[in-house]
Amino acid sequence: MRTIGVVTTSRADYGVYFPVLKKIQEDPDLTLHLIVGGMHLSSEFGSTVQLIEEDGFEIAFRVDMLSPSDDPEGIAKSMGQGVIEFSQVYAAHRPDILIVLGDRFEMYSAALAALPHKIPVAHIHGGEITKGAIDDALRHSMTKLAHLHFVSAQQYGRRVIQLGEEPWRVTVSGAPALDNLRSLQLPSTRQLEQRFGLELERSPLLVTYHPVTLEFEHTEWQISEIMAALESSGLPVIFTAPNADTGGRIIATVIDRQVRNHPEWRLVKNLGTPNYFGLMKASAAMVGNSSSGMVEAAPLGLPVVNIGSRQGGRIRNSNIIDVGNRHDEILHGIMKAVSPEFRNEASQVNNLYGDGHAAERIVEVLKNVPLDDRLIVKEFVDQPQASAGVTQ
Repeated sequence: MRTIGVVTTSRADYGVYFPVLKKIQEDPDLTLHLIVGGMHLSSEFGSTVQLIEEDGFEIAFRVDMLSPSDDPEGIAKSMGQGVIEFSQVYAAHRPDILIVLGDRFEMYSAALAALPHKIPVAHIHGGEITKGAIDDALRHSMTKLAHLHFVSAQQYGRRVIQLGEEPWRVTVSGAPALDNLRSLQLPSTRQLEQRFGLELERSPLLVTYHPVTLEFEHTEWQISEIMAALESSGLPVIFTAPNADTGGRIIATVIDRQVRNHPEWRLVKNLGTPNYFGLMKASAAMVGNSSSGMVEAAPLGLPVVNIGSRQGGRIRNSNIIDVGNRHDEILHGIMKAVSPEFRNEASQVNNLYGDGHAAERIVEVLKNVPLDDRLIVKEFVDQPQASAGVTQ
């Protein structure tokens, strides 16, 4: 049997992985080797490892790598510790193929540690751009560390090839998270109210805001402007927790303080994938800078107010309203998003990120790709126009 190692380090990537994990688990020719680390193991971020166990997945290894600090030095230390810890895991149990996803620094440590072990790496969601975050550089670097690429759109596949990757290594699978919307039974509004003690009689704003790591020195001002806009909107608000990035604790502190001061505002750290999508469906609009707004909101007809530069460069569905960081711009975006006219437009969006069958395409490749030198020894494909504009 072929062993497929999968690295998950946060609730966000786990939700994207979920349909892929189920397909691997159900396939008699594959063995799932789940490596859990990062935010999953931290009580500060809700100990989301429990959600994985509740979903019936066996955890092969746990990788404790996060530094207590989220300043630049702390993030760099976490990355270094992650390389050490993941390497020890691979030495103890080498998977036939290792899957990593996206652009997080925790995930980058896992991909980098696989290099000297000669483990074939499969990368999901390569070729995308997020101009406002260090994640952008990490994602493209992971492309060069990877041997197979599962991209969410044709445009991203072309960009991976532009980075010198051989076309046969690239599969346009679509975004795996969309498979969840086709296969999962989402909870009703009533079930969400009972499960989390929410009041959803008035559709809330769902706010998911993460640090803009290339602008971390402005984090406190940025989250303050968001809070001012939310307050002016007069709408109920439900927050999810920020990532473990530089400035994340600043955002978390402000959210905690503001939730205590506003009876109609709530923070829910651990929703789990079905509940998160259920809450998206029940919300008036999403506000923030999360990739879930870019990818997963469109099939639910959910308007999205995308703040600032973090998602700059990603292809956009027409349910997205891009705004700057000032509170008046954010408020204007919110009021447009919740208007009946825009909500009607958002309900008719044709999603650019796939058809909800990504997992089966990914697993088909994982099962059948030959595990030989051709997979491990990569050729760099030069592009004809690459020399244009190069300084002599």
